[in-house]
Amino acid sequence: MQGGEEIIKNKIIDFAENDDRIRAVVLNGSRANSTILPDKYQDYDILFVVEKFHSFTENHNWVSFLGNTIIKQLPNEMFNESDNYCERISFSYLMIFEDRNRIDLTLFPKEKFKSDYKEDSLTIVWLDKDQLFENIKEASDLDYRIKAPNEKDFLDTCNEFWWVSTYVAKGLKREEIFYAKDMLESVVRPMFMKLLEWKIGVDNDFDVSFGKSGKFAKKYLEPNFYKRVLKTYSDSNLSNNWRAFIEMLLILKGLEIEVSKKLNISAKKIEAENTLEFILKIKNE
Repeated sequence: MQGGEEIIKNKIIDFAENDDRIRAVVLNGSRANSTILPDKYQDYDILFVVEKFHSFTENHNWVSFLGNTIIKQLPNEMFNESDNYCERISFSYLMIFEDRNRIDLTLFPKEKFKSDYKEDSLTIVWLDKDQLFENIKEASDLDYRIKAPNEKDFLDTCNEFWWVSTYVAKGLKREEIFYAKDMLESVVRPMFMKLLEWKIGVDNDFDVSFGKSGKFAKKYLEPNFYKRVLKTYSDSNLSNNWRAFIEMLLILKGLEIEVSKKLNISAKKIEAENTLEFILKIKNE
């Protein structure tokens, strides 16, 4: 890793030890997950528990101890005029540095620690001046493992997939590619990914993680099936979009039957079959 994890860690701890306002430093995220093979692209997800919270946020120059950034983002200061947020307890700095390291640094006020801090199973304590984390368990991905759906969640997900798929079909038939792709990727695919996640869950006793946006899926899917899933992604060509879309429908139809059986849920097979037939008629008209 460019910069080296120990160098980054020592730089952060040295800074925190010499600033009385900083009471604890913890590492979260993938770097706290022993099941993930480390690589140079991993972020550093760092949490500072601090006193005098606003003394940090009134002037952001203090983060310069980490180096020079090539790009940064302050999510808490973005789009605030148009959004009706509740009071935000924490404050985050998302930063990529000239040495190519990315550090996501979050401030959390100590006075709200007992009432509002939510424990994360992927937590490694780097510094704890006040024993705030003295009872913390060994870091694991427990909070991020796939959770089994109840019957309502499963049936609602399948219904949403099939219902909005009819929008995609009409969009493709009208050659409204923007609309069809938006419906597919913003509504239909998320439902598809849920079924894929639940398949991996039931096949692995709900003891594994799907990862953000399914980034660990390849690890748990049979290679040929994984290749089928990849074929659900398309380019701008109309025929290719139809081909990818139909492949997604066929995969989902099989997943709905397979996963529902393993979860002991009565899937609405007729609804799926009728909707698939409806969409194929639109395509072939």
